[in-house]
Order: sequence, then C-alpha cells, then structure tokens
Amino acid sequence: MNSSFRKLQNIAGKAHCSNKKEDLACYAYDATARSYLPDAVLFPRNAEEISAILILANKDGFFVIPRGSGSGMTGGSLAVSGGVILVMSRLNRILEIDKDNLISHAEPGVVTGRFHQAVEKEGLFYPPDPASSEFSTLGGNLAECAGGPRAVKYGVTRDYVLGLEAVLPTGEIIHTGVQTAKGVVGYDLTRLLIGSEGTLGIITRMTLRLLPLPEAVRAMTAVFDKMEKAAETVSEVIRRGFIPRTIEYMDNASIRCAESHLKIGLPVEAEALLLIEVDGKVDEADMLIKQLKTVCMSQGAKLVKIAENEAEVANLWKARKAISPALFKYGPDKINEDIVVPRSRIPDMVRKINALKEETGLTMVSFGHAGDGNIHFNIMLDKKNRAELKKAEEAIEAVFDHTLELGGTISGEHGVGITKAPYMAKEIGSVEIDLMKKIKKVFDPKGILNPGKIFPD
Repeated sequence: MNSSFRKLQNIAGKAHCSNKKEDLACYAYDATARSYLPDAVLFPRNAEEISAILILANKDGFFVIPRGSGSGMTGGSLAVSGGVILVMSRLNRILEIDKDNLISHAEPGVVTGRFHQAVEKEGLFYPPDPASSEFSTLGGNLAECAGGPRAVKYGVTRDYVLGLEAVLPTGEIIHTGVQTAKGVVGYDLTRLLIGSEGTLGIITRMTLRLLPLPEAVRAMTAVFDKMEKAAETVSEVIRRGFIPRTIEYMDNASIRCAESHLKIGLPVEAEALLLIEVDGKVDEADMLIKQLKTVCMSQGAKLVKIAENEAEVANLWKARKAISPALFKYGPDKINEDIVVPRSRIPDMVRKINALKEETGLTMVSFGHAGDGNIHFNIMLDKKNRAELKKAEEAIEAVFDHTLELGGTISGEHGVGITKAPYMAKEIGSVEIDLMKKIKKVFDPKGILNPGKIFPD
C-alpha cells in the first residue's frame, strides 16, 4: 500500500489520511465487537475526492470500505480483507430544509439525532429513529435501511429517501431519484442503493422527505405477568384498527437490566412491559391513549400508566435505549439478532424463545419493536466456553428456522453484513442470490467496494 498511500495523500491531503497503527485500531471494529485492521483510514470531504479514490482503487487494486459511526450490528463497515476505510464524518452538513416542499438535502455524515433536532425546530418531522440515533449517521442509516420504534406507523428509512448523489465503485458520480412526491422515470436506482450496505456505491448527498411535526405525543406503559399476554395485546391493538406511533416491548431480563442501570423505578417483577406512544392533534392523541389503556386492561395488564409529562416519557425511552449496552451485566459476550415475524405471530415466536431458554439454559433477552413484529433477540454468554457457544449457535439457527416458518425474515433493520451472510440462503433462493451477485458485478466489476459483505462465501 505504500505507493498507493502516497497517491491517496495527494487526493485527500496528508492531514486526512493515516496508516498509523493507533489510528487504524480506532476504525477496526464496530458494534459486533469483531475487529479487522484496515491498511489506511481516509476522511474525504466531497464526492470528487471519493471518485478519485475509487478510480485509484480500481487501478492499483485495493479495497475501499465506507463507514459512518461504526454502530452497525452485522459488520458492514469492517475491513474484512484489509483495504482503505473511508470515514464520512467530514461530509456532515444539512444543506437545506425546504419547508415549502417538505424535503431536506443533507450529507451522509450528519448524525441522525442532530437532523431530528434541526427539522423539528422548523416544525417538521423525520420519522426514522434507530436506537442509535444519538450517534449513528444518516449515511449509515441509508446503507442499512434503518428502522426504529416509529416504523409501525411511519415506515423505515427507504420510505423517506427521494433521491441520492452517489459515487459508483468505478468512480462515476450519479444522481438518482427526484425532489418531488412522484417520479417513475426509469428503474428505481435510489431504492436499489438504500439497504445495499455500501456494496454498490458510496452515498454523498441525499434528498429526504419530511412530514409536519405532530402536535402532540402521548405515552404509556402496560405491565404484564406473562410475556404471552403482552404479545397477544399487541396483536389485539392492531386487530382493533389502532396504529400507534410505537409499540415497544421488554421482557423481564431486559426490564431488570435497564432498571439496574438507570434506577428509575421500572417494575422488575413484571414478565413483560409494553411502551406505547401515539401522536397527532391534542384531542386525538388524548383520546387514543385512553382507548389503548382500555385495550391493555381488557387483555390482562396488571398496571397501565399514562405518562404525565415529558420527563416521564424521556425516562421511559432512556430505559428502552439503555437495554442493549447494559446487557453485558449478564455475560461478557452477546449474540444480537433482529428477526421479524408477522404481528399476529409474535405470541408463537415468544413461545419458541421461552422453550429454547428452558431447553438450553442460556441467558436469552428479548425486546424490540413489537408493533411491526421486529424482535431483538439476544443471547448473553462467554464465547470462550465452547459448549456454551455451540448451544447458542444451534439456538440461533432454531430461531431463524422458526422465524421463516412463521412467514418472517431473519433481519429487519440490522442488515446482513458478515454475521448473517451464512444464513442468507435460508431465506433467499439460489436464483435470487445469483441475480444479486450479477447486479453487484455490474456496479463493481473489480470487486473493490466493501468486499465480503452480504453474500455467503
């Protein structure tokens, strides 16, 4: 890489390139806790620099891996075969918030939470809200097609992307999509790039759809003595025609974990807790939250409490978002999966997880976006214990198989990356996988962009 590194310095500037071990180590890992040392780290400032870097990569034969904040759960931003990490943090501008047309133009390095705050100051609303929004970036959200709690009512990231500027692996800069509510000219390249995990192009600018900010938000918690009752309540809420803004659930292990971490008075004896939010006009939100309270009580909730102020709501979300990092109190290692089943089959999935917990004796924790069937299923263990690891891997396989039997998918918002690639053929047929590989070959004939992701070896 020595010769190539000098050329890269000429493109991005010496101050924005490094091959020092201490710098490489900072970008060798992501939220999977797996580590692969890259050969160099670059901080490009615009699409033109990225284009020049990719043209050089094709000429000199090195790999390029785009990276946001490294908060991904499946290894999508790891340099699994070495190469150059492109950190997108310098492309961090909100270029425009257009109140007349309800759109915004932004760069990929903008932190999602900062974007939420900026548009809400203008009385507007960007619904996608991954749990990592305080540090994940818009570019990473687009690459993984991030979801979040509000997906039950508002959909996921791809539903809010109108157009893109992106650099192809071969160096061409392309512009896809529209700035209007409608547009059907040609193939939808925007949708193809969203969720492609940085394997088809590097996003350098985006046009995002916005909504008017809801006038009011109301929240409540419902406590259950059985996980199955909570799961059946979610199905009943939807069956009765209610579409809350969010329906999150926590099992007993996640409740205890969050409470030990935050000490805010969560019901640690409960088997399950639902966190439900609604939004809309003030009168609508007030009426809907009361109706949902009635539904929860009729389904056997032991206690239902409507939050009285914003501080109470903030505490509830603090607890929900604290679960994942706090889980390590149960073990030094974590296997984290995000399966999705049809909402009506959540009770079946919960029963399967409980059966596996009894059968294996492993510590299993589940929580997530019950409103759209997205269950974050975690096994806490010590991976150095080979017997424990083997049982965990068999349990994951059983969970994936049951998920597919129920008509679900093995990844709702975390992507495939490297951790789910071995299981991809369970869900996607060989003809379809071959077609995807052909698309990748068209975009990236020399295979230089983010190799080793999505497709099983």
